[in-house]
Amino acid sequence: MLVLLVGNMFIPNRVIFEKDSLEYDMAKNILTKYKDNTNTEIINLTTNRVKQHIPGDDLFSQYREGKKTLVVGTKKSLKFQSCKPSAHYQLPLVSGCMGECEYCYLNTMLGDKPFVKIYANVDDILNQAQKYIDERLPDITIFEGAATSDPIPVEPYTHSLEKAIRFFGNSENARFRFVTKYNDIDSLLNLEHNGHTEIRFSINTSSIINQYEHFTASRDNRIEASIKVAKAGYPMGFLIAPIFIYPNWKEEYHDLLLELSSKIPNNLKFPVTFEIISHRYTTIAKTRILQVFPKSKLPMNDEHRKYKYGQFGYGKYVYQKEGLDEIKQFFTKEIEELFKNKKVLYII
Repeated sequence: MLVLLVGNMFIPNRVIFEKDSLEYDMAKNILTKYKDNTNTEIINLTTNRVKQHIPGDDLFSQYREGKKTLVVGTKKSLKFQSCKPSAHYQLPLVSGCMGECEYCYLNTMLGDKPFVKIYANVDDILNQAQKYIDERLPDITIFEGAATSDPIPVEPYTHSLEKAIRFFGNSENARFRFVTKYNDIDSLLNLEHNGHTEIRFSINTSSIINQYEHFTASRDNRIEASIKVAKAGYPMGFLIAPIFIYPNWKEEYHDLLLELSSKIPNNLKFPVTFEIISHRYTTIAKTRILQVFPKSKLPMNDEHRKYKYGQFGYGKYVYQKEGLDEIKQFFTKEIEELFKNKKVLYII
């Protein structure tokens, strides 16, 4: 499958409005945008049974149709999920992603209908965030905005990130962070963020992006966007994941890091953060990936991996100790040599 992306904006084949969502301006604006578009199906639900309105007789087609579906709803349960170790809570603005990354854990987490869902009651969500902030005073509370999504491709519809960045910019005791594989961030550059929002970019070598990260922005477009974010004064970081061991992997990851270090401005107010995660998979994930991407060349040979029990009670296949040690040594040395103002959060 070729990577094909015209702009970052999510252009759905169908828009499904859940019950009561059209009471909100966000939903009304989306309806106005698409109601006369003959290429987009509009579905108004009297219940919230979304799945039956998404075509597909098998997982292969259900996945692809789900990826072309935008669901507009409201966040009814305002109990936020925890988001350790990177934040205290998830900020549930969006669920799902238009990208089709073969290795993505959302392939299993979101089941057979991986539609993109946005929440129209953003004010309710931010009001709830304020309650969590107040509960932890005087400590700072950190919220993650992309735990189960990539919010950038739907930002032109939602303006949820814009609202959240302004909200956290005015909060001394809270911080916001999110990660993206897209580069359409211009609408966020001139906001009053006060350094309270960290924008991270999930990045990899071009060969990994081209082979496995379908319908996402290119490596160079992500790097260009990260420079814009840094110049706009945001704290900025890179999630380099998943790390694959393959022929010439060290040369390609070195080229990636060299490109980053050569373009990042020297006068950054905040250190660039790095989160490095090696490739791993579960048995359930492997089964689903091969159903959705039957021609996938993802390296998932159990015999070449070590089985490791995780903190959530299930096991995953990770690289052998020698491989993991090599990854840690390589990235530790490279980042230390190539970057001055930096902070490595973890290498796992």
